[in-house]
Amino acid sequence: MPNSERSRAPRILAIANQKGGVGKTTTAINLGTALAACGERVLVVDLDPQGNASTGLGIKRMPGTRSSYQVLMGEAKLADCIVASDVPNLHCVPSSMDLLGAELELAAFERKAHRLADAIAELKANYGYILLDCPPSLNLLTINSLTAADAILMPLQCEFFALEGLSQLLKTVERVKANLNPRLSIQGVVLTMFDKRNSLSEQVAEDVRSVLGDKVYQTVIPRNVRVSEAPSYGKPVLIYDRTCLGSQAYIKLASEVIQRERELRAA
Repeated sequence: MPNSERSRAPRILAIANQKGGVGKTTTAINLGTALAACGERVLVVDLDPQGNASTGLGIKRMPGTRSSYQVLMGEAKLADCIVASDVPNLHCVPSSMDLLGAELELAAFERKAHRLADAIAELKANYGYILLDCPPSLNLLTINSLTAADAILMPLQCEFFALEGLSQLLKTVERVKANLNPRLSIQGVVLTMFDKRNSLSEQVAEDVRSVLGDKVYQTVIPRNVRVSEAPSYGKPVLIYDRTCLGSQAYIKLASEVIQRERELRAA
């Protein structure tokens, strides 16, 4: 990577959708892996109490391990919670079950929506991208992520109620932008679990593109057995089976993300 690329501030992308089961964590893991394969240094911050991004990267929850919970509570620096994954250039701040009660605890803090942003601002490590894996709800953990992020990347499952959930999330983005983080933008919407044999998938894709236009990535993530299997082995699908359709889709998505970032910097 050229020195000019290495010296830039990291791009912070919140990977968010208040609906569960849309491929949010799968996207965080595999987009992070694909970006790392492209030569970027990537940090995934797991903010979901379920910790699926952590386990999907092969990082086990061990007693005493520092996590994103300690970061939000001010008990540890972000840099002290970073764990290396088996993927070169890809690191993770793991989650913990303590995050289940974090919203109530955060409510007592000043700048309660800025806890993560403040922690990232202190980070001296050199990353090209920081990916924030949000929980499947619009709670204070997600608000912290949107307040810290430069942009949001929205995974959207190709199903009947997709646009309804998208509308709610877009309203939240606008509120955060107006009140907490004026730089927040939409990096893009990625269509997930696309089944070309199903006419509904095609219809949802058309509907989303008609509403959001070029905000929707050209790359779609297909339903793929290998993508579903990979987390049980603690591996991103690009490591588990690089040649499968899901892996190839995430490589293409990473290329689109990088291209959009280059265009943004050149504007």
